[in-house]
Amino acid sequence: MSTIPACPQCSMDNTYPDGENYVCPDCAHEWPINAPASADETSERVIKDANGNPLADGDAVVLIKDLKVKGSSITLKMGTKVKSIRLVGGDHEVDCKMDAGNFMLKAAYLKKV
Repeated sequence: MSTIPACPQCSMDNTYPDGENYVCPDCAHEWPINAPASADETSERVIKDANGNPLADGDAVVLIKDLKVKGSSITLKMGTKVKSIRLVGGDHEVDCKMDAGNFMLKAAYLKKV
């Protein structure tokens, strides 16, 4: 039985090794035999505040500028202290709770206390 994997793009079993790559003749997709470990697997992403200090879950931070909340008349004021942040992935880095509600913020607008 062959140990050559099926093509990850078209799922056909007609793949063959060619040098340091596997090749699929059906869709012409090539991929490395020994795939290097991606950066996400080898180390966690470090999220830093506006001053370059690394942030962690549970840290307390302060807003460095006034932030208008989309779809609302609320403005988060500069200097507002936020306790116990939670780091997340995606288009924003920080989830937090304040008196005005729950917010998703970018770390570039925060300073670690």
